[in-house]
Amino acid sequence: MIDAKRIVLAGRHVKLVPLESAHVTDLTAALDPTLTQWFTKPLLTQADVEGFVAEAIAQAGAGTALPFATLDAANGRAIGTTRFGAIDRTNRHVEIGWTYLARRYHRSAANSEAKLLMLAHAFETWGCLRVEFKTDSLNTPTRTALARLGATEEGTFRNHMVCASGRIRHSVYFSITAEEWPAVKARLAARIAAGGHTA
Repeated sequence: MIDAKRIVLAGRHVKLVPLESAHVTDLTAALDPTLTQWFTKPLLTQADVEGFVAEAIAQAGAGTALPFATLDAANGRAIGTTRFGAIDRTNRHVEIGWTYLARRYHRSAANSEAKLLMLAHAFETWGCLRVEFKTDSLNTPTRTALARLGATEEGTFRNHMVCASGRIRHSVYFSITAEEWPAVKARLAARIAAGGHTA
């Protein structure tokens, strides 16, 4: 059963802890101008991050999301954020998204381990049947990374979202099913052992 209570997911490289307003300063420091460019409302300032975090905390309070701060396990600093959202308890599926990670941690073990921790919790603790991801159709790096992860591209929701800029976004959906999880888990474990090397 999906229980969106506050939890900590800990690995060797990262620790995922409940997102709090105290993380705003570190999360703002982690930003660069391109890091959230594909969010419907990019985060550019501390005020943007404050609003993003406040919205996530409100969703957590409503039981519709479970947001995390991604901490560097070595020093405890917040280096990014990610979230379980679109929680569907009846049909046993969730979405992983709303994710960004400080640029210097890209292509390290941090992103791979965060995905491993979240996917393991979804499939092995919650008993999910599927985990889904969505991204802007223009976001080629994330689409490539999701395919490399082993997620299956399912299709495009056209005219799906209106971005803060006014642009109409098409969203591409990917998923991993319970049956596919063991192979994805093995791939992620091997990648982490090799030092990450993922987008």
